[in-house]
Amino acid sequence: MLRSNRAQTLIALGRHAECEAECAAVARAADRVRGPERPRMTAAARNGQIYAVNAQGRHPEAERLAREALDAHRTADRFTLALRLGPARSLNGQARHEEALAEAERAGKLSRRLPEEQRRAETGAVELAMAGALLGLGRDTEARSRAVVAHDACVAAFGPGYCRTAEARALLDRIGGA
Repeated sequence: MLRSNRAQTLIALGRHAECEAECAAVARAADRVRGPERPRMTAAARNGQIYAVNAQGRHPEAERLAREALDAHRTADRFTLALRLGPARSLNGQARHEEALAEAERAGKLSRRLPEEQRRAETGAVELAMAGALLGLGRDTEARSRAVVAHDACVAAFGPGYCRTAEARALLDRIGGA
């Protein structure tokens, strides 16, 4: 778990290639673990890897990794929510915005079914994915509304310096310039 936490720090620092390598190594190590923590460890590592691959612009690869991870992790929990956002990000990156919106809506539906403590880590992420898809579809007003919700939620939950908060701010800036 320490290595997984380190990988998350690498994401926050924008060191995506290092994060990808660390997450892949953690996932391989987790596959050798026996016990109840294995699925969660593997899902967390794969989620970080998917995020890092998306951040490097390798969206088709990220989509493939996300779908494989979702197929392997069948429990409807906070990790499924995080993994569900991977395809939404990758599809947005591939300009497949209708599909991205559908994935984000599925993530939103799952999020609403989970207890608050399981949703907290993904605060603002569903709205951010939806905003990106809506912007890609030319639905700027709806995109702005979702991006504002994402930004405000991230500021409240994580503060202004958090990477998702910055991502929401950047999207709002893009929408403003659109």
